Amino acid sequence: MMKHKTTNHIKLTFAVCGIIATLLTTPTMAQQEGAPELTNEASQAIDKGLKYLLAKQNKDGSWDSNGAGDSAVAITSLSLMAFMSKAHFPGFGPYGAQLDRGMKWLLKEAKKRPDGFLGKVMYEHGLATLALSEMWGMCRDPDDDDAIQKALEKAVDVILRSQNPGGGWRYQPQADGGEDTSCTMTVFHALASARQAGILVPNETIAKVVKYLKGVHDAETGGFGYNDSKAVSFPCTAGGAYIAQLAGQRDTEMVNAALRHLKSLAPGIITGGARYYCYGHYYAIQAMVQAGDEEYAKWYPQIRDALISKQNTQGAWGTVSKSGGVSYEMPMAIIILATPHRYIPIYQR
Repeated sequence: MMKHKTTNHIKLTFAVCGIIATLLTTPTMAQQEGAPELTNEASQAIDKGLKYLLAKQNKDGSWDSNGAGDSAVAITSLSLMAFMSKAHFPGFGPYGAQLDRGMKWLLKEAKKRPDGFLGKVMYEHGLATLALSEMWGMCRDPDDDDAIQKALEKAVDVILRSQNPGGGWRYQPQADGGEDTSCTMTVFHALASARQAGILVPNETIAKVVKYLKGVHDAETGGFGYNDSKAVSFPCTAGGAYIAQLAGQRDTEMVNAALRHLKSLAPGIITGGARYYCYGHYYAIQAMVQAGDEEYAKWYPQIRDALISKQNTQGAWGTVSKSGGVSYEMPMAIIILATPHRYIPIYQR
């Protein structure tokens, strides 16, 4: 599988522009440049969150959930994405050295697995594939880009060969391991990013995902279920809507019904403490971006203000482990808040 040279050039140019913007742009200037919804308070919350993440980075460059290495592939991948959402990339800018260590740790993990499977479950593998895809072409050292390409191609192969007959994925990379919406939306998000970067993703794979989504869509509520149409949940509805949009289903009744269901749950799921809060909103905000400016303009300010109010005095979101590490909610909250920047291609419409 090869990446288009034009895509690589665009990403490199994009990286340089983003870094310049990061170094020279104040929150006020960002608002003047077309993102009035990115308030000074939101920018400060993002920066405070990034500094908290830096303080929690392990010496080897990784991040984990408890200071003992648990979920390190997932948390490291999400943390790298959080920094990239503010145009901080490995080898560049004020956090270049730290992010370079994080990237190299992830690549070292990839080299340990000749089969291409990253982490212990498909959640981790999907998040790692996403991070590799979005870092590809953004590194200072060409050798790192070559290493990312190799790891990414293997990671995508794992995803393609482990898709179940029904069109989805489950916890392990097995084509006969079953499927659920949560794993499927995490994995297909990565596939969509890789495809956007130039990796071949067969149309048949995408068609199977759409088939799976139709099977877990509840026509009565408009929501998506975890593994059947009756187990509708907020995170699965948000993620289901988003990956359906990425799969070419934007403006279909299935997606529009899911968006209506999400809006019917607000403001409770925004101001309250919905289960898997940041996980659900990580997908919900991107579904609203894909739905268009009007939907996004109504949704983002609500989740922005809610997240600002939920950030603790140290700069963290989610459960804070006494033994160290960070919750997956931590980098996801930053990515949600940083949505107006649109520095990461997969988060653009």
